[in-house]
Amino acid sequence: MSPVIHSLLDTDLYKFTMWQTMLHRHPQTQAMFTFVCRNGSVYPLADLVDAVREEIDHLCRLRFREDELAFLRGLRFIKSDFVDFLRIFRFQRAFIDVRANGDRLEIVARGPLVHVTGFEIHVLSIVNELYFRGLKAEGAEVEGRRRLQQKIDAFHGFSTEPARRHPFEFFDFGLRRRYSADWQREVVGTLNAALPRYFKGTSNVLLARDLGLVPIGTMAHEYLQTYQALGVRLRDHQKAALEDWVQEYRGDLGVALTDVIGMDAFLADFDLYFAKLFDGLRHDSGDPVVWGEKALAHYEKLRIDAHTKRLVFSDGLDVPRALSLYRHFADRAQLGFGIGTNLTNDLGPTPLNIVMKLTECNGQPVAKLSDSPGKTLCDDQTFLAYLKQVFGVTDASMR
Repeated sequence: MSPVIHSLLDTDLYKFTMWQTMLHRHPQTQAMFTFVCRNGSVYPLADLVDAVREEIDHLCRLRFREDELAFLRGLRFIKSDFVDFLRIFRFQRAFIDVRANGDRLEIVARGPLVHVTGFEIHVLSIVNELYFRGLKAEGAEVEGRRRLQQKIDAFHGFSTEPARRHPFEFFDFGLRRRYSADWQREVVGTLNAALPRYFKGTSNVLLARDLGLVPIGTMAHEYLQTYQALGVRLRDHQKAALEDWVQEYRGDLGVALTDVIGMDAFLADFDLYFAKLFDGLRHDSGDPVVWGEKALAHYEKLRIDAHTKRLVFSDGLDVPRALSLYRHFADRAQLGFGIGTNLTNDLGPTPLNIVMKLTECNGQPVAKLSDSPGKTLCDDQTFLAYLKQVFGVTDASMR
């Protein structure tokens, strides 16, 4: 059977952008990432342990090829010294452990952040593809193509609606939970050919290169979480993270993620300085309409024209939900929609809800509070309670 990962470019763009920032600013940071499955599976994920180990062994033998490095070097926000680092980079097998615990699959990556951060997306891709290979769902891809055509047809119907001030644009954010690498490539290629007016890119750097698309992404939760353990006051960690990002990219990659502590706590730190420097905000938990209204009210309070800013929605979207949000906000701000699982794993079988999140940094716990209680991640309840106290977050405010 062919390995799941053939290229180290087969990962999300934000892995590279966060990776570069950490290499330049906090290269000594130690980290631990932990695999979690949030839903049930048809058969125990522990059954995959041997196959996952073999795939990780293969991953650790891969290197960035010259053509891959050349593509990264061509992105104007990627620095030459980071490309030089990637030229000699190799995943270290000693930094990741895969084991079975009863029916559960346990995967932990622990070591220097600049050596373990890249494991996340590859591990999720590996577990997903192995799981669905084992499921052997007859006719899944035929059903997937039928559903994909329904999505395309929905856009053809949408195209007859009256024009709004800002265009509809959506992207593929589905690498982490895709059915398979081949299926993601088929979906992205089909959407690119069928919907060039609306489909504007993918987070998958390899597919962006191969299909001539724009690679999409800025930062993920791990980036802001890391600053909870980097020596700044806990109350100031979001501002420190945003400041380092501004200094690293100086106008590029200007969409900030808002829900590591929750939208209200984020906006308390997102003052006029940051609101002018960042191009927009990304939603990833909580009610998207409530979130969007809060963002627009914040820009209005700061006397910033929201038409110059972008709101990016990326939390569990499907096409109908994305179109509904577009109709609600399209006359008030620029918009973008990152659709993930519903694009790359909508073939009938229930997708796995898996993540591999930063849980410890420099020997200290870190947490993601989120605007959805089910997405809160922290292994240390004492630290979680302290973080809520520092930022004035209550359980009621997270609903």
